[in-house]
Amino acid sequence: MGVPVNPAAAAEASVPSIPAAPGRRGEGKLAALLLAPTVIGIALFTLVPIIGSIVLAFFDWDIISTPKFVGVKNFQTLASSPTIRVSFLNTFGFVLIAVTLQIAVAMTLAVLVQSKMPGWLRSFFRSVFFFPLILSAASVSLIMSYLFNEDFGTINKLLGLLGMSPVHWLTSTTGAMVVTVLVYVWQNFGFTFLLFIGGLASIPQDIYEASDIDGASPMKRFWQITMPLVSPTMLVATVMAIISALQIFDQPYVLTKGGPGDSTRTAVMVIYQSAFQELQFGLAAAIGLVLMLIIMLVTWLQFRLSKRFVFYM
Repeated sequence: MGVPVNPAAAAEASVPSIPAAPGRRGEGKLAALLLAPTVIGIALFTLVPIIGSIVLAFFDWDIISTPKFVGVKNFQTLASSPTIRVSFLNTFGFVLIAVTLQIAVAMTLAVLVQSKMPGWLRSFFRSVFFFPLILSAASVSLIMSYLFNEDFGTINKLLGLLGMSPVHWLTSTTGAMVVTVLVYVWQNFGFTFLLFIGGLASIPQDIYEASDIDGASPMKRFWQITMPLVSPTMLVATVMAIISALQIFDQPYVLTKGGPGDSTRTAVMVIYQSAFQELQFGLAAAIGLVLMLIIMLVTWLQFRLSKRFVFYM
């Protein structure tokens, strides 16, 4: 008498076994190996300098002698120094004017470029507006210092042809700040412009078509359709523009050396002068730490307040 056979068991036995996939532990080791160069690089060139700067802010060190612990003395010097106080006020004023102008110019040009025009012309304007960003800030500022020179600058020569008297662009308090803002905005608005181009391109065209049917004016379309839908891009552009403007150094250093007086001296310029000209590395680290905290605070406030004006589709 034969042994009964279970059909299901027989079918299962006839199926060839499939090798097991590599375990999660092996995949984790591979991922760690691939990420190691990046993590090590960030640790060495970002985290270590940040920690070192925080520690150095509590020391007095001229890079020659042994560091001396001074506690909060550097921060007391920072709070009592008129030059440092003016440099921070100049930086805040510059950020307010430059970022507002940069956002306004970039948004206006992005709307115009995204309007009805041939594709090749749109690509041309995108390249032209982005071009200044790839140039060296120092070289651009050097060229602009010649253009705005009071005695032989091209700008004053053109004004002279129009019957106007020369303007003290770089030797007056107001003129120096105006030139610094214009040079900075001219060189940096291209990146913000491209951000807005991407934001405008993501808006569905049928929304504009519906507004045309309803008879909405161009200005009404801009404020009630374009601005709300591009608000996430506006947030990113504003955050990045403010962070960049708070760290301005090249333009005022090359154009005016912080003058006349201290009218264009910025926080980063004081950090550079304290560290590399006066050899007060502890004070420079303290100023840098305060500036970093200000940047973090401003960025946090922007994201916190963004809930009121940012709309996501």
